[in-house]
Amino acid sequence: MKKSLNWLLYETHRWLGVVLALFMFFWFFTGIAIIYSTPTTQSRSQQLAHAESLAPEAGWLSLGEAWDRSTEQRKLFAAQHKSKPANMGEHGAQAKTEAGNGVEQAVGIADARLVRRNDEPFWLVEDTKGARFALSALDGSLRETSVEQALRIADDWFKRDGINHNLQVVETVEAPIILRNQDALRPFHRVASDDGDELLISARTGEVLHASTRVDRAFYYAGNWLHLFKPLEAIGLGQYRHDVQLWSGLGATIACITGLIIGWLRWRPGFNGKPTYSQGRTQPYREFWFKWHFWSGLIGGTVALSWALSGFIDTNPGKLFSEANPTRQELNRYLGKVLPDAMRNWQPGPLNTAEGNDIVELGWRRLGGEAVLLAYGRDGQRLPQTVAGAAPIFNKVSLTAAINRVAEDTPIASQELLDDYDSYYYPRHNQSLVEKPLPVVAVQLADEAGTRFYLDPQDGSLLAKLDRSRRVFRWLYSGLHHWDFGWLYHRPIWDAWMLTWVGFGLVLGASSLVVGWKRLVKTFKPKKRKVAGPQSVLELATETRS
Repeated sequence: MKKSLNWLLYETHRWLGVVLALFMFFWFFTGIAIIYSTPTTQSRSQQLAHAESLAPEAGWLSLGEAWDRSTEQRKLFAAQHKSKPANMGEHGAQAKTEAGNGVEQAVGIADARLVRRNDEPFWLVEDTKGARFALSALDGSLRETSVEQALRIADDWFKRDGINHNLQVVETVEAPIILRNQDALRPFHRVASDDGDELLISARTGEVLHASTRVDRAFYYAGNWLHLFKPLEAIGLGQYRHDVQLWSGLGATIACITGLIIGWLRWRPGFNGKPTYSQGRTQPYREFWFKWHFWSGLIGGTVALSWALSGFIDTNPGKLFSEANPTRQELNRYLGKVLPDAMRNWQPGPLNTAEGNDIVELGWRRLGGEAVLLAYGRDGQRLPQTVAGAAPIFNKVSLTAAINRVAEDTPIASQELLDDYDSYYYPRHNQSLVEKPLPVVAVQLADEAGTRFYLDPQDGSLLAKLDRSRRVFRWLYSGLHHWDFGWLYHRPIWDAWMLTWVGFGLVLGASSLVVGWKRLVKTFKPKKRKVAGPQSVLELATETRS
């Protein structure tokens, strides 16, 4: 029995290594590119920094006027896009399910922002079904961004960085490879410069969703694109990408576990006078690549296992973990059905802000029957506006009522104001307070799932929803894959940690390729036939004559 288990252990590791050696080498190689690549979607900070100054004027339409005047155009738009509901992750799936069940709900305004594009004011509106619109604040018509307008938006974007480019629209595409979860804003104009800089601009709203240089795109294609098996989508096999990730992640996990077991079984450090291998070696191999494979696996194998296992967990095998975000239905319950009069009827006009504040956007937020108007500065600062019928900030009563609408019959167990990040609400390295604001309100429900919400008290946003399974996922995936916790997450400590173990992984992957190739050659190389010696030939001739 022991001999059979030992044989199974070695054969499993050997042939999984042969199959996955190239994958694992590229996973480690692309991991370095991912660490230092720019995000695929522009951050809120960058969008505000490059926006046009707003300077609202008297005579612009209120949100309610623009919404009412665009009714017929929005109905026509909905009819044209009925077969393509806005993809909001699980929200899009839910919208499709509701449509299939014949559920038809009144469409309202979920979010509205007042901006300038090409010196013209627009209300950028998201409705309660997740659709996005740009409504003119001059005549209320639904507008789309033309190629010419996209060129002017791109020119203004680059000039704010002090760059003058010769620009052209290369193409208008529905689903660029480099963008994720932006279907509600499609199609996109791809604007390129002679120097290789590119922007992706939503034809729906005129928002710049991605800006990149040649180097940025090189890092993306050498990183995320390969790491996540995106080439399968490019050749029309995108439906298999999740399965390939799942099974390769499982195979890599098993290969790492069996490799660690073999390594510990074959390591003879000579402690307490115990025997080592010949010539005092603590490992059994003499060949160069076999020795490097052994030591890189023994030293770095545990971290390699953490990356393989967490990559497998990221595929959510068997739907063990809940969805990451609130559903569209939950978001709508959270907001409530009432559109406050202040939000609907407020007439734009000159702002009373401190001198030096460059306001680039005004945003309305609502909870129940209460509304807040915020001015956004170019630096990302949020300034509450004093408007009749609107509050400067959402109070505890409004936030509690909003959570009760989401939780329905589930009572609230606790509610606290957090002035600092915790293990579940925290910024990525490329995020600031604009993307991850503080303070936040953490609300814990008294349900079996242990649901927790994080809310922004200033604009009322529902920032995150995590139940117990999602908090486990945070540690099994993000904790083991990104090492984003404690003092380890501070740079440059994090960089040193990641680069050290990725280095071991590269050696492990390269040595796996060499060792695996040698195994294949040995296994499938034709065997040489044994040549008979002189005596055997003589004996054979004698036997033939007789």
